[in-house]
Amino acid sequence: MKKVGVTGGIGSGKSLVCSVFEHLGVPVYYADERARILMQKSGDIRKALTSLLGKEVYRQGKLNRPFIARVLFDDPDRREQINKIVHPVVFDDFIKWTRSFSDRDYVIEEAAIIFESGADRFLDKVINVYAPVKERIARLTVRDGVKPEDIRKRIHSQMTEKERRQRADYIIINDGRSMLLSQILKIHQSLLN
Repeated sequence: MKKVGVTGGIGSGKSLVCSVFEHLGVPVYYADERARILMQKSGDIRKALTSLLGKEVYRQGKLNRPFIARVLFDDPDRREQINKIVHPVVFDDFIKWTRSFSDRDYVIEEAAIIFESGADRFLDKVINVYAPVKERIARLTVRDGVKPEDIRKRIHSQMTEKERRQRADYIIINDGRSMLLSQILKIHQSLLN
């Protein structure tokens, strides 16, 4: 069974692409979603994050997501420290999850920072979902109600599109004009062979 990563900048359409793969019968592990769950449930993560960031990281026993988001996007050093705490646990969780699908040709891990976290070393292939910055900002202002300047800050906190494209094995263009389904089907066939 192959392990395939799907990555891309914030607002690029990773989740949309992965939902199509799911309709094709491919199991998808949503790393960011699992990270939020593990940050809430894992005693080791809770202890390490509280030690690093203080008691504000959890409010009334629940992960303070706005606080974490602020730290992740405003403080590169802390972002790296948080990633070193969370990502090994998420990756172990992903590996355990894959064992349930050993009969499949491939599974997908969807994550925004596959290259930054080093997870690409353990994946057979990586798909980068690309959307122009203008399109991404428009999507996120509608979807999340976030101000364009805050979205630009988040985009600039991530790896450059050029570097993601150079490191990826496949590129999916999600610009609102290119046909997504044909691109996904072509990659799906390639991964089955």
